[in-house]
Amino acid sequence: MLTALFDGNCVICRSTCEAMRALDWLRRIEFVDLHQAEADSARFANLDRQRLMSEIHVLDDEGRLYAGFAGMRRMLREAPLGFPLWLLLQLPGSDAIGKRVYRFIARRRYRINALLGNEMPACADDSCEMLR
Repeated sequence: MLTALFDGNCVICRSTCEAMRALDWLRRIEFVDLHQAEADSARFANLDRQRLMSEIHVLDDEGRLYAGFAGMRRMLREAPLGFPLWLLLQLPGSDAIGKRVYRFIARRRYRINALLGNEMPACADDSCEMLR
């Protein structure tokens, strides 16, 4: 079982999680919106909130943490229908390219959301302010 911590105020992040849910028909991935109460639980108390807001973070049962592109790739490995894509992401060079593309999108996700006509909602804890 994996736990994916994501920015629920981001349309791109929510859409990505919905796509992963569709690939995960065995329900091996739990998705936790960082803006919901369960994200503040003791389970995640040792994780830095600012880092969590910067990219998706995926925790496995053994406590290993995968962030950003590595987290996406780990979810694909766990999801039965994502496994073929995970295999493609094992090709030489995919790690370097994937990390760059992921970081490019993650750093600009609220601007991209705005370009798509989706205004960013206000964050109660101001954690979104750093992403503007």
